[in-house]
Amino acid sequence: MTWFWIGFFVFVAILLAIDLGVLHRENKEESFGSAVGWTIVWVALGLSFSGFVYLMYGNQWLGVRMVGADGTVQTGLDAAMVYLSAYLLEEALSVDNIFVMSLLFTSFRVPPRYQHRVLFWGILGAVVFRVGMLGGGSWLVKQFTWVFYIFGAYLVWQGLKLFRHDEDEDEGHLERSLAVRFLRRLVRIVEGDHGGKFMVRDSHGHRALTTLAVCLFVVELTDVVFALDSIPAVLAVSQETFIMVTSNIFAILGLRSLYFVLAGAMAKFQYLKLALAVLLVLIGGKMLAHDVYKMQHWLSLTLIAGIIAAGVIGSLFASRQDAAPTDTPQPTGGDAKPAPTPTPTE
Repeated sequence: MTWFWIGFFVFVAILLAIDLGVLHRENKEESFGSAVGWTIVWVALGLSFSGFVYLMYGNQWLGVRMVGADGTVQTGLDAAMVYLSAYLLEEALSVDNIFVMSLLFTSFRVPPRYQHRVLFWGILGAVVFRVGMLGGGSWLVKQFTWVFYIFGAYLVWQGLKLFRHDEDEDEGHLERSLAVRFLRRLVRIVEGDHGGKFMVRDSHGHRALTTLAVCLFVVELTDVVFALDSIPAVLAVSQETFIMVTSNIFAILGLRSLYFVLAGAMAKFQYLKLALAVLLVLIGGKMLAHDVYKMQHWLSLTLIAGIIAAGVIGSLFASRQDAAPTDTPQPTGGDAKPAPTPTPTE
């Protein structure tokens, strides 16, 4: 299994090096067309990796096997469906992360030309955090099965919170958060545009962090918070470490380009947050009932994909209804007046 881990992380490192070192070497605003193109590329990579998972576990390369809860060895198709379920789940949960990132960039006044840079380093840090947290979570549920009940109850609670969450509560308070105030007490922070640098020298020659670095710090913290939702959720789908980590990382890698596609149109997806709430409650319920009912892989994949699709389609339909022109109502009753007859012109 070691060689698969090495090969995967070398592949990810190459992709990231090409992204920052070649394609986005200069600080410039990401165009919508470019963001759509790269989103398609990252999603295609994430989905197509399920084919590799199918061959890897189906042919048991280097002795790799996925064992089910009943002790039987799972097929390559089972492994591929588990991977797709975890990947779609992580992609759906990342949408809420996009909204928070948009608020952060607004709060810290990050110019569009520097946003890709912050997202790149933020997501690189997220990869490191997620690998560690996924490994720890997988070890916990294998050693202590009662952890499933804690994770399940937490996900149900978070899902119920989403049903009544008021987004306006978060706006305008990010830069004044406790974490930012704590950071300002520890290090020097300078305001202004410093060419996309995270650290500069102030007027006295002392090293100081820029507001861009502070924004990056908060982005990393928010990803850790979101990982508290996504990691228990993916553990409900599978405890196979390789599948958990690879699906999670592919979802994170596509988050940067997806941000530039969706950030300006989040208001149109009004039912997507509701779909995420249903998804969290469903996954949490699955974890709570894991001793009573074992959900089939195909059913889990169908439910996750169906809930996400329902949220997206419902949102798009509602947006089109809101945008549709409405006829001006005519007065009725005694006050109604006939429309004036147009005067003929030569």
